[in-house]
Amino acid sequence: MKKVFILKGLDCPHCSAEIEKEVGKLDGVSESVVNLMNQTLTVNVSEHIADKVGEDIERIVHSHEPDVEIVEQKEEKVVKKETDEETKKAVLKIAVGAAVYAAAIVVGGLLKLPLPVYLAILIISYIILGGDVILKAVKNIIKGRIFDENFLMSISTVCAFIIGEYPEAVAVMLFYQIGEFFQGLAVKRSRRSISELMDIRPDSATVIRHGKAMIVHPENVQIGETITVKPGEKIPIDGIVTDGISMIDTAALTGESVPRSVKKGDEVLSGSINMNGVLTVKTEKTYGESTVSKIIELVENASSKKAPTENFITTFARYYTPAVVIFAAFLAIIPPLFFNGVWADWLHRGFVFLVISCPCALVISIPLAFFGGIGAASRHGILIKGGNHIEALTKTDTVVFDKTGTLTKGVFNVSKTVTANGTSEKELLETASKAESMSSHPIARSICERYPSDDSGVTSFEEISGFGIKATVNSSIVLVGNEKLMEIEKIDYVKNEEFGSKAYVAKDGMFLGCIIISDGIKEDSKTAVSMLKKIGIKRTVMLTGDNVKTAEKICKELNIDEYHAELLPDKKVDLLEKLCTEKKTKGKVIFVGDGINDAPVIARADIGMAMGGMGSDAAIEAADVVIMNDEPSKIADSIKLAKDTKSIVIQNILISFIIKGIFLLLGALGYASMWQAVFGDVGVALIAVLNSMRLLKK
Repeated sequence: MKKVFILKGLDCPHCSAEIEKEVGKLDGVSESVVNLMNQTLTVNVSEHIADKVGEDIERIVHSHEPDVEIVEQKEEKVVKKETDEETKKAVLKIAVGAAVYAAAIVVGGLLKLPLPVYLAILIISYIILGGDVILKAVKNIIKGRIFDENFLMSISTVCAFIIGEYPEAVAVMLFYQIGEFFQGLAVKRSRRSISELMDIRPDSATVIRHGKAMIVHPENVQIGETITVKPGEKIPIDGIVTDGISMIDTAALTGESVPRSVKKGDEVLSGSINMNGVLTVKTEKTYGESTVSKIIELVENASSKKAPTENFITTFARYYTPAVVIFAAFLAIIPPLFFNGVWADWLHRGFVFLVISCPCALVISIPLAFFGGIGAASRHGILIKGGNHIEALTKTDTVVFDKTGTLTKGVFNVSKTVTANGTSEKELLETASKAESMSSHPIARSICERYPSDDSGVTSFEEISGFGIKATVNSSIVLVGNEKLMEIEKIDYVKNEEFGSKAYVAKDGMFLGCIIISDGIKEDSKTAVSMLKKIGIKRTVMLTGDNVKTAEKICKELNIDEYHAELLPDKKVDLLEKLCTEKKTKGKVIFVGDGINDAPVIARADIGMAMGGMGSDAAIEAADVVIMNDEPSKIADSIKLAKDTKSIVIQNILISFIIKGIFLLLGALGYASMWQAVFGDVGVALIAVLNSMRLLKK
């Protein structure tokens, strides 16, 4: 069973990685994931120890972060709000410590204070600034956890006091605390940027019950109930407008800044903001299944799926820290013992080396970069379900499209009817509409819209996937479907060669005619394919169940490299398998679809994408990336954003390794002072964090 714990106050990436590892080793725990940005720990635990696991988790968390508050998250969602209390305390501590330090330097220099007094003032400043760091280091050492940043800072500054580097010792702790403050601020700012997205969560719903308007929590509204949404309110649950005309703002869901008009019969999504008129909406989903809930859940959980680079950096830091401590010890001890080195000089070099070596820049900035990428994508209506998918997107070289609802609007209209065997147009449409009245397929809906009908007289109905439908209407067997259905049922039909999707109709074995249905290409489909080629996608492919002529025309118009037509759903999976095995490079294959029959193909692709606006729940669930406004151009946007994110990750790794490498070498050779060591640690970390935060502006 799954349990979620809120770790309020957890901001340290290194500690979160250690907590995740140690909780994962507990008996009965099969999975442990710490989401640092969301401050949660999710565990899959055996039922027989579910009640006791909380105590073990509390022990492990407090061994690393004693001040973190642990609360088990129950079924109801807990909305966490950042408080400024901790920020104010941190600023006050740094300000007071810095003031005492400045007083020691200035007053000590002017009045030439006796060394004990001067040293006492510096020690007071040091305790104010670094008391908590030393306390954490001591607690961790007692518990057998030595090699962390608290230990590095404590040992280097305490030993700096021992060798007489008093001002430098306090300065190192001062700048370390300033760096930690800004790093924490960066993490909180990133978390806040996602929290702003979470603000789409509606607080209440006005539901009409027994003729009266009642304000309830959205979770208490059932499917089929009627709700009213006033101007300025968020739409709480997905539904269909039954009364009213208004403009709605969907920017929070789709990234689309232009409001759209809705009227009776239109679908509205939860999380959108009603701008002017009063709307009456019949709910089609529960709150938990509505768009707003799914978006919040996707974004909240995204940062728990770590990219390979994140996992590598976490593992690297685990071995790197003890290695540099051992090297610093050798650097400080070996030359004086065996090569007549001066103890004070080599101890100083060892302590400088320790300060420089802290891996903060990597362990904080890399997860922050991936999280920034996820946040930036979310604000543009692209939901990426994890850092691992961002990294996969950067390797894309083939994009495979479904046709209907992906490249085309998925809105079908009857454009022409061709009758046969003396059948009138009315009889053709009436027969097809009756038979299709129980189908939810877009072609069926278009026929029923052209000739409205109900299911009276329909005594049996069978939907034959990839072929059409077979129904018994007023004791007659009616077939409506493609050419293959006519051939299977041995109907003597006349093949139609015109452009568009065809629905052939037969009744009691006699061919009645053909209904031609057209589906318009989306406005930005051509732009989308062009953008993909500009960013280096080598191959574009379209898969469709439609006829060859329609597929050929669309591919030619959109400049898609190849197409495969007249495919049944299972054949799409087979074909995608073939495309994946044909790859000559290690590039990834994206499949983009929207229908329920696309879900298996989306799941099989290296990266599955779903159109979130009109896509089926199954497709959205199976997808790694969800495009909320159904625009194909967002495919290229998501790849470009992923590449930007990976670029910043690589920049951070290079910045950290190169600058730290230079300073470590200078420190070992005796050319770097404690002040330069501070820049080698805190300065590099801040540069990397600020570089990561550029993604939040994209």
